[in-house]
Amino acid sequence: MVTGNTGFKGSWLTLWLMDLGAKVIGVSDGIPTQPSMFEILGLKNEITHHFADVNDSETMQNLVAKYKPDFLFHLAAQPIVSSSYKEPLKTFQTNIIGTANVLEALRISNHRCDAVFITSDKCYENVEWTWGYRENDRLGGKDPYSASKAGAEIIIYSYHNSFFSKTDSLVRLVSVRAGNVIGGGDWAESRIIPDCVRAWAKHEAVVIRRPQATRPWQHVLEPISGYLTAGQSLNEQMILNGESFNFGPPADQTFTVQQTLEAIAENWSFKDNYDRVTIQEDKSFHEAGLLKLNCDKALHKLQWKPVLNFKEATRFTAQWYSHYYNQGSDRLREFTLAQIESYTGSAKKMNIAWALQ
Repeated sequence: MVTGNTGFKGSWLTLWLMDLGAKVIGVSDGIPTQPSMFEILGLKNEITHHFADVNDSETMQNLVAKYKPDFLFHLAAQPIVSSSYKEPLKTFQTNIIGTANVLEALRISNHRCDAVFITSDKCYENVEWTWGYRENDRLGGKDPYSASKAGAEIIIYSYHNSFFSKTDSLVRLVSVRAGNVIGGGDWAESRIIPDCVRAWAKHEAVVIRRPQATRPWQHVLEPISGYLTAGQSLNEQMILNGESFNFGPPADQTFTVQQTLEAIAENWSFKDNYDRVTIQEDKSFHEAGLLKLNCDKALHKLQWKPVLNFKEATRFTAQWYSHYYNQGSDRLREFTLAQIESYTGSAKKMNIAWALQ
């Protein structure tokens, strides 16, 4: 079961799970963007899909009890920082209570299930130090979005210790935290890459709020490989029950927004349109300027590490959008699967444990 399966990360995860031979049950409250990667790839017709809101506790309990999924990946969330200022209560409701509803559904169903709860690197109290945050660092958040993700982590921790921590627990869970993700198929509002892609495809200017803000950029396949690895490892090792893991690029692979856009532009016809970027500082709401993750724990306990360097991640991203805007959606599913296969092939060449299993 994948909640939030119609979103950007949810669509990539669903396709990869299907490619691995999984039967996927999707749960989402709608199609979050137009265009939609979920629709372009034709995923609705190949999975068991339910339009349902994670805020509806009764419906979530019924769905989990009906399907009794072997694995559950919880991605459903309000994912935009700027939107959290406009609708803080909705953000808290979905990201905290929605998470609690999924946990409660698992508690009531009480069937054998390995659950991976996806939150965010923004769950940490960010004091903008130059080294990466570790899983046991303090949680917190100045903005509603970050606070909601910290709140979700506290709820997950509470449910684990209250109901799922015993060695004979049928439900096992981990929480996973990833940094800023790029990749083809993201059309969410108020995200830098989708905003630029939409504007550049129309030969329009785009406004950059914080060009010098640095982020641990990674391709979407990096954290998803981490989610899958965490789920498999949790299934095989009871000792991982209740753990949290960071998934991000190497500590030295942190680039500014401006550098990232320049790298994207280099890999497509965007290069001719880069002069249409308008630098306009926007300090109307708080947003972290520096954020890094320490992923040593994932390497040590899951044998996970990133595969793509910054240049490869931006190339994968630009090529996907180039295919869509220049060739349309025809054969885009095959192209997306080819990127997954290319990624896993690179992981095998690097002798990364999850790719060799």
